[in-house]
Amino acid sequence: MQLRGAVAVVTGANRGLGRALARGLVRRGARVYGGARRPDSIVDPGVVPVKLDVTSALDVAAAAASCGDVTLLVNNAGFAAFTPLLEAPSMDNARREMETNYFGVLAMCRAFAPVLARNGGGAIVNILSVVSWFNAPMQGSYCASKAAALSLTDGIRHELRGQGTRVTGVHAGYIDTDMAAGIPGEKSSPDAVATAVLDGVEAGVDEVLADKRAHDVRSALLRDPHGMDGAMRKLWEMRGK
Repeated sequence: MQLRGAVAVVTGANRGLGRALARGLVRRGARVYGGARRPDSIVDPGVVPVKLDVTSALDVAAAAASCGDVTLLVNNAGFAAFTPLLEAPSMDNARREMETNYFGVLAMCRAFAPVLARNGGGAIVNILSVVSWFNAPMQGSYCASKAAALSLTDGIRHELRGQGTRVTGVHAGYIDTDMAAGIPGEKSSPDAVATAVLDGVEAGVDEVLADKRAHDVRSALLRDPHGMDGAMRKLWEMRGK
């Protein structure tokens, strides 16, 4: 897909990876709508603010109605509580993760699929994670929501093929954003991940492995589909020590 002249909507465009994606699209010659709960938090030149909470049916419908020229939908908005499935004090975090990371993505795809069809097909990009492929128990409910989003991505790819809409799933490890601020260890640059994503969109691929962590995990799982289990079990057993 040629990004010069494209019209994109990016969810969660006010910070982190979403902001890097929106700015990268502008640099490549796209017109960009930036979605955020608070549109006044969208401050980058060339990015048109749109009030958009992906968990709000009213916001999603309004965005699809007002952004009728879109040819590229980037589902970036996400939420992570980094809590386990059973040891979390309640299911509130799990529900919010699923509402944002799965149902929010599904709502945006349902709303914008007809828009993309009217505009020639275009493309959808879903920002997933390496934990779409395995479960890290310290953040078990987040992993479950991203696994659901991966399955969603595969499903809509089949459904939208007939209207000519390309669907791309993006996998990355921890990215140096507010979401991962409290997590130690190596993190990828938002700008570097955004560049990999946009290169993938222009190349027309179905899947983008956006950083070294994604490539390493994919290689490990190809060698052994259960190869992550031992490391995850050890991390769980060492929690709090």
